[in-house]
Amino acid sequence: MVDAEDVIRVYRRLLGHGIRVWLVGGWGIDALLGEQTRPHHDLDVIMLLDDVARTRQLLAYDGYKLKQLWEENRWVADSRGIKTPTGFVLHDAEGREFDVHAMRPDEQGHGIPAWEAEGQVFRMQDLAGEGVVSGVSVRCMTPEMQMVCHTGYALPGHQMRDLKLLHERFGVEYPR
Repeated sequence: MVDAEDVIRVYRRLLGHGIRVWLVGGWGIDALLGEQTRPHHDLDVIMLLDDVARTRQLLAYDGYKLKQLWEENRWVADSRGIKTPTGFVLHDAEGREFDVHAMRPDEQGHGIPAWEAEGQVFRMQDLAGEGVVSGVSVRCMTPEMQMVCHTGYALPGHQMRDLKLLHERFGVEYPR
């Protein structure tokens, strides 16, 4: 399980090294809601491709190792030419998981997924979400983009509940 202290510790560690991350998934939704609504087995984030290698190195010092590469993962070169995974999960000896997907900025500042995500774009306004975890402000995807990111696959019950909470709190429509 990943608790709020774990989220803030990792978030601040990365931020302290100039690495921007956006919380998505369960913790991203709970951040938008301003409260933890359920237990979370991982922390899901989106980050810039150029920050992936440094993130992996920093978290390796904290005992995180590669657990899995997502099916949509692609190995691509970052701006320094380092071959980098674009969708993966790290875990530590305590069982905490850190789930990463990488994006590249385009000329307008929008995020283009570096993994296999046909036609998806994270507009600047999609990345402008702000939330709170344990009293700490965090970047996250907007409620609307959280809804969009929860499409294209069968959702387990806890994720359906997450979307219901977003709908109730923010009036965000369910994706078609």
